[in-house]
Amino acid sequence: MQGCDGSILLDATPTIDSEKTALPNNNSARGFEVIDMIKAEVDKACGGKPVVSCADILAVAARDSVVALGGPSWEVQLGRRDSTSASRTTANNDIPSPFMDLPALKSSFQKQGLNERDLVALSGGHTIGFSQCQFFRNRIFNETADNIDAEFARERRASCFAGSGDANLGSLDGSPTRFDDGSPARFDGSYFKNLVEKKGLLHSDQALFAGGSTDSVVKGYGSNNGRSFWFDFASSMVKMGNIKPLTGNRGQIRVNCRKVNA
Repeated sequence: MQGCDGSILLDATPTIDSEKTALPNNNSARGFEVIDMIKAEVDKACGGKPVVSCADILAVAARDSVVALGGPSWEVQLGRRDSTSASRTTANNDIPSPFMDLPALKSSFQKQGLNERDLVALSGGHTIGFSQCQFFRNRIFNETADNIDAEFARERRASCFAGSGDANLGSLDGSPTRFDDGSPARFDGSYFKNLVEKKGLLHSDQALFAGGSTDSVVKGYGSNNGRSFWFDFASSMVKMGNIKPLTGNRGQIRVNCRKVNA
C-alpha cells in the first residue's frame, strides 16, 4: 500500500514485509497467479524482455476485469514502474477497515487525495465479489434495526454464525449469497440500491447511507440505471491509479512480479 507500484505482488522474503499477509489482504486479495500469466504473455509479446511493469499490468487487468463483468471502461494511464519494497504495516494502517464509520472513511480517502464522491464511487466496487463472515458478523448480530434490515440480518446469520464460520462468504453487494446468482459477478448498481434498503454487508458499506453527507450520492448511483456511477467510478479509478506512482528512474520493471530483480 505504498501507492500504485505493484508492491502488493511481492512475496515475503527476509527483506520484504509482504503486504499479502496484511489484515485487509490476507485470504482476501487473490488471483496473483493470473498476473503471473499475463506478465509472461506480455513479456513474450515484447520479445522476451520485461518492458511493461507489473504495476501497469495490474492497473490494466483491473480495468479489463470490470469491463468483462459488464462495467465501464476507462483509459489507463501507463508508465508506472515497480517498487523494490513493500510495507505490511502501511497496508494495515492505510487500507480502510470494514468496521469504519463515515468520518474515518472520509479521512482515509482524503489521506490519498480522494474526495467524498471518490469514496462512494470506489466503494461501489463492492458490487462484485464476496466478504468473509468475520468482517460482517458483528453487523448482523449486534447492529440495530435503524441501521440494518432485520430480514437481511437473519438471512446472513444462516451461514455466518455467532461463534464460527469465519471464512464463510457473503455477497459484498448485499444480494443473496448464491454462487449460481449472477449478481456478485455482475458490475451493476445493486450495491447502492441495497444500501438504501439497509442491506449493506459491511458496517463500512452501510456507513455511506446512514443519514450522513454521502446519502444523496448513494441514492443517485442507485438510480438512472447506474449511469452516473459508471462515469464516476471510471474517473475515480484513474485518480486512484495516480496515487504515488513510481516513474522515470525510480523503481524498476520486475522480471518476476513476485520478487525484486536480482
